[in-house]
Order: sequence, then structure tokens, then C-alpha cells
Amino acid sequence: MPIVHVNMWKGISEDIVEKIIAGITQVFVDMGIPAHAVEVIVHEIPKSHWGIEGKPATKTRPDAELPK
Repeated sequence: MPIVHVNMWKGISEDIVEKIIAGITQVFVDMGIPAHAVEVIVHEIPKSHWGIEGKPATKTRPDAELPK
């Protein structure tokens, strides 16, 4: 049973989470794995706790927008 962990910045909408879960599940279904065997866990991490280029994402990507 595949378990997929997805790390995203905090604040994504429930609609986007549903699309992520459905899309990742479909990839495995296309490979012949039944949907009931696939688990997707979406972790929301504050930008201040996400490091890019040695700094928090709040400083390196202050204007980055989340998917809508």
C-alpha cells in the first residue's frame, strides 16, 4: 500500500487538497494499484518553518502565492 506525503505551505484551500489527493491517487490507479490501497497525507508547514537558500521562505519567497 503506497503512502504519499505531500508537504505544502500552510494555507492551501480544502479544494486544492482534494485535487492533490485525487490526482496522486489517480497516478497509482493508472499503474494498476487499486484506489483503496493508496493513502495521501498533506502536511501544511508555515512558510517561516520552510527553508530555502538558507533562509525562511517568508524571506526568500515573500510574494509567493499558494495554488487556488
